[in-house]
Amino acid sequence: MDDNSLLVTCPKGLAPYLGQELTALGFPVIKETVAGIETAGSLDDAMSLNLRLRTAHRVLRHLRSFEARDPDELYEALSGIEWERFIDENEYLSVHSSVDTPTIKNPLFANVKCKDAIVDRIKKIHDIRPDSGPDMTGAVVFLYWKDDSCSVYIDTSGEPLAKRGYRKVPLKAPMQETLAAGVVMATVWDGNTNFINPMCGSGTLAIEAALIALNRAPAILRTDFGFMHIKGFDRTKWEELRTKAKAEAHKTLTAKIIATDNNPAAIQAARNNAATAGVEHLIEFSVCDFSDTPVPDGGGVVVLNPEYGERLGRTAQLETAYKGIGDFFKKRCLGYNGYIFTGNPDLAKKIGLHAKRRMVFFNSNIECRLLEYELYEGSRK
Repeated sequence: MDDNSLLVTCPKGLAPYLGQELTALGFPVIKETVAGIETAGSLDDAMSLNLRLRTAHRVLRHLRSFEARDPDELYEALSGIEWERFIDENEYLSVHSSVDTPTIKNPLFANVKCKDAIVDRIKKIHDIRPDSGPDMTGAVVFLYWKDDSCSVYIDTSGEPLAKRGYRKVPLKAPMQETLAAGVVMATVWDGNTNFINPMCGSGTLAIEAALIALNRAPAILRTDFGFMHIKGFDRTKWEELRTKAKAEAHKTLTAKIIATDNNPAAIQAARNNAATAGVEHLIEFSVCDFSDTPVPDGGGVVVLNPEYGERLGRTAQLETAYKGIGDFFKKRCLGYNGYIFTGNPDLAKKIGLHAKRRMVFFNSNIECRLLEYELYEGSRK
């Protein structure tokens, strides 16, 4: 691959945190959009980014940009790319896309047209037609088509990077791992003070906090990525990257991570997920009402992700819970920074405290806010 342009995508609203990660890893932020960042790097760099980025969705390696007004022009342009350099004739291929052009009514048709161009070229050269389908378990290609402008990429991630490999028991309406990592990064928590997570659900926030505090590569458990199915994949280099990442991770924490929920099934799921992630011994789990969550001395952050009625349809019943969170903050969490992640601004008003910051996030298509509260001991001078 001659082009060293990488497009790293992320859930909408996480680009600022992704930019922080890229900068910390020594990569340039060439261009930032609402759901991604353009940077530069080699295929080895793409492997490292897949392993280490917490808020990224996919790492895409740019191949070519061109104009296409209709499916036939798309096919012709794609047929001119030397796909045989990147994809083995015996490899499995999948295509996904983002398509917004007037000549395409169904984006799946663009995927098929793209796939046909690739496999037809490879068959013409090798007389073998690669298998293809929707599963992202082989070589993966991404097509971006807006009006007449097209860009095509090798998807070096395959399955989205949110799939860390530890969440075996998700429960209902779970927070995605990448979003949870972004929420933790948005707080003032530095890993050296306590992290308290009442209403923990399946434990994603607490687990991501533990991985951040340990400096543990988030994708260290994954065994399959798109780059592994590209011609020239260097498995020795990949194992070196994994070994280096493991050596840089810490073994212990300097502060407590506490996760509670009033649902025993949620705590069991959270324990199981934490065990798979290798951090169960670093998180104190217990079954209790959020208001009874242990809050040790020493300060830190308290982060809650309560229901907000969008999916479960019981907004009125949640008003009491939100008021109770405000009381919990005022009575039990002095000296901490409190955070509420919610997609319901009306419910947030029931907390009864003035938010210092209101940070915008998106949970799927729901616009949410992470509200920050400084919980001073005594009156603020």
